Amino acid sequence: MTFLGAISQLLAITAALLLAPLLMGWVNQWRAWMQNRSAPSLLQPYRMLHKLFHKESVVAEHATPLFRVVPYIVFGAMTLACGIVPTLSTELPLAPAADAIALVGLFALARVFISLAAMDIGTSFGTLGARREMLIGFLAEPALLMVLFTASLISTSTSLTTIVETLAHRELAIYPSLAFAGVAFTMVSLAENARVPVDNPTTHLELTMIHEALILEYSGRHLALIEWAASLKLFAYSCIGLALFFPWGVAEAQSPLALLLALPVLVIKLAIGGIVLALLETINAKMRIFRVPEFLATAFLLAVIGMLVRILLGG
Repeated sequence: MTFLGAISQLLAITAALLLAPLLMGWVNQWRAWMQNRSAPSLLQPYRMLHKLFHKESVVAEHATPLFRVVPYIVFGAMTLACGIVPTLSTELPLAPAADAIALVGLFALARVFISLAAMDIGTSFGTLGARREMLIGFLAEPALLMVLFTASLISTSTSLTTIVETLAHRELAIYPSLAFAGVAFTMVSLAENARVPVDNPTTHLELTMIHEALILEYSGRHLALIEWAASLKLFAYSCIGLALFFPWGVAEAQSPLALLLALPVLVIKLAIGGIVLALLETINAKMRIFRVPEFLATAFLLAVIGMLVRILLGG
């Protein structure tokens, strides 16, 4: 592990921890503007985290130790996921030990534990949210894997750093396989991050909420860690999309100057992506929960078509 590699890894994790709440605030602000509402402050997520960290955590009487430790597991898994995605540089010490399959495994690990914690208390809302969360994960993870496999066929590797290096050096062109994969990835990202049309992150209606039902029993620092982890997940998915479909601007090995320029490039790309996400949420309506399997099955089908186009046509 080189010194520059260690710096790149530390900078990537630090940037994720600091920029993830800002990205969430940026999306919420643009969403409010597009809906002709008064927009919250860009720093509102930071204020919420500060308030929650200074509040006392109230835990149910019959909660097991699992309920208390899950926020730390989920936060750690999302932080590690952000650490292995090449956001600023491809020279990451964690990258050789974790590829695209391991990345999907981290998301699955966080989902399983937060679902177990939701059922641990025994409330009806927690169990309802856990069942819905596992349903979405069961349908979304295969589609995400097909998207990553489509990109890996181009680079002949499932390593995200290798995929980024390969795609960044290819000539600028529209590849049909990546076009199909891009649409599928967008649909999976909306589902995985509890965004409209699959879920509404601002609702507390019992019959429609998914993510909120999982965390109703959490408070204080536990709730702060889960909310921070949710913003890290959105940040990770955004960076995965940028790495796969817009890899330009990511620094390569032994390039300190490019590493300095990679951060403002990343911020600009995330800002544009946040506006696009807010636009997608504004023009779409929340679908019924019974339509979500059809939505994610379509994403899986598009991802498989993209992979077949790459295998059969080489495009």
